[in-house]
Amino acid sequence: MKTIFLIFTILFSSVTIAQTNTYSISFENAVHHEAIVTVTFPEVTSKIFSVRMSRTSPGRYALHEFAKNIYNVKATDSKGNELKIERPNPYQWDISGHDGIVNISYTLFANRADGTYSQIDETHAHLNIPATFIYAPEFSERKIEVDFKIREDLNWKIATQLPLISDTTYSAPNLQYFMDSPTEISDFSMREFEVAEANGKNKIIKFVLHHNGTEVELDTYFEKVKKIVLEEKKVFGELPDFDYNEYTFLACYIPNASRDGMEHRNSTVLTSSKSLADGGMEGNIGTVSHEFFHSWNVERIRPQSLEPFNFEEANMSGELWFAEGFTSYYTNLILCRAGIISKEKYVEGLTGTFNYVWNSPARQFFNPIEMSYQAPFVDAATSVDPVNRENTFISYYSYGSILGLALDLQLRENKLNLDDFMKLVWNTFGKKEITYTVKNLHKSLNEYAGKEFGDNFFNNYIYKSEMPDYKKLLSSVGVVIKQDLNTPYFGANASINDDLNGEINSNITIGSPAYIAGLDKGDIITAINNKPFPNGEQFDNYINRYRIGETLTVDFLRYGVKKQTTVKLISSPKYIIELDEKNGQKTTRNILKNRTSWLKK
Repeated sequence: MKTIFLIFTILFSSVTIAQTNTYSISFENAVHHEAIVTVTFPEVTSKIFSVRMSRTSPGRYALHEFAKNIYNVKATDSKGNELKIERPNPYQWDISGHDGIVNISYTLFANRADGTYSQIDETHAHLNIPATFIYAPEFSERKIEVDFKIREDLNWKIATQLPLISDTTYSAPNLQYFMDSPTEISDFSMREFEVAEANGKNKIIKFVLHHNGTEVELDTYFEKVKKIVLEEKKVFGELPDFDYNEYTFLACYIPNASRDGMEHRNSTVLTSSKSLADGGMEGNIGTVSHEFFHSWNVERIRPQSLEPFNFEEANMSGELWFAEGFTSYYTNLILCRAGIISKEKYVEGLTGTFNYVWNSPARQFFNPIEMSYQAPFVDAATSVDPVNRENTFISYYSYGSILGLALDLQLRENKLNLDDFMKLVWNTFGKKEITYTVKNLHKSLNEYAGKEFGDNFFNNYIYKSEMPDYKKLLSSVGVVIKQDLNTPYFGANASINDDLNGEINSNITIGSPAYIAGLDKGDIITAINNKPFPNGEQFDNYINRYRIGETLTVDFLRYGVKKQTTVKLISSPKYIIELDEKNGQKTTRNILKNRTSWLKK
């Protein structure tokens, strides 16, 4: 009996190894941002075996064309014989003449540390998997093993959500998991703590930090991270069941990093050029809050439109106003509830996003669902031709955030709250890992708050682009929203150019005085009311010298041709959001109770 079991075990292990794609990556030429990648695909049966570089990255929705950064691609069979490679498109290599085993090697150039790309230098190997490794679509369900050949001379260590097999080799159950597992290899520091759960399944939260700062700075920052984790747990009532019972923050705060954050199933990438000593202690913490909230909302409370994630085409979703936007609403709210920022800072911080959303003419063109559809054009996407985004697009992050505020305050007027609605969505979809649609969210809100309430919110603010009554809603928690009708509004901003004239540097807002006057981006203002452009003074401050209703004569150059127009100033449409107390208004005990319930401080 034991002999039979032993034979079965050996046979099973052999099959498992044979059906495992094995990768290795080494960094001998890190100083020049290069890595050498090798991969072996066993048991290949296709006559023409196709491998690709991804065009997308989990958490991003646009195309990124990672194939542009690999070269010196070679393929051999099990005996080392070179195989024929053909290129049917820019992202694919078709390999023929193999003997059932295909070995591939290539050089990777990588020099951007953020949530999408990879960076290799002598400070670290910051690896986003789609930007690093070639893959075979037909083997998407195969197990993967990868050996990160670290630079011991640089004291590198490995941090990743991938489970460790041995030494520097890690595994993934399939391609989707592999692609979703960023890896930081550097001389980092790490802190961790255990979070108790009611069901006894305690979770380990790890915070990995690659930085040039001190251990004391990390200790101070980690205390904030712990507060965020525990405060966000309160929203949903529990942490997700992280695979392998761990969640890892991969933070990289170094001068050669780009500011970004990117969520993944059991980890998140946090990058910034700001050190903790140079503003990062306050400036980077918001990304921690945002990305950890994603471990519920988007990683497990997941739009149907993003499953499975497509590595060959752009990923379009109409739910990003909820997945990204509601997460953005909670980002600073959690910081306030955790005591990391004051209630005054939180409330006044709503002003910029509020003005961006509700003063945008884009609402006449698209509702929040349609704004979400545009992610492939704006989510770190690039183009060389000018676009009219200032007038046609509102970020689904911002739009959803401000709608999340409205929904929370509307629910609170009915003795409900957004936290409990998020719990309902979590228990219905996220906890069971059932994908959702906009219609599912609509139905869930009807279930939670009543059909009339849910229909009103979705019919007016999601399927349409109407504006909730924020004055009434904010007053219920002792917050004032007002417009300064005494401030004049021109409708364009001009910055000093090399000739000390004023160049209009963005598209003119539709319907603004400058738009009506026929001014356009690129026009160079040379004089206002027959006086030279006021160089040395901010343009808005200069305009504030004039009165509402006053007409300005504007001389300008367009393509070198002298032109003149008139601009009639109107009242500024900008809003100001502040606590009642700052406006000298008395706040009742009941309103303060409502505010405390909302901000939890």
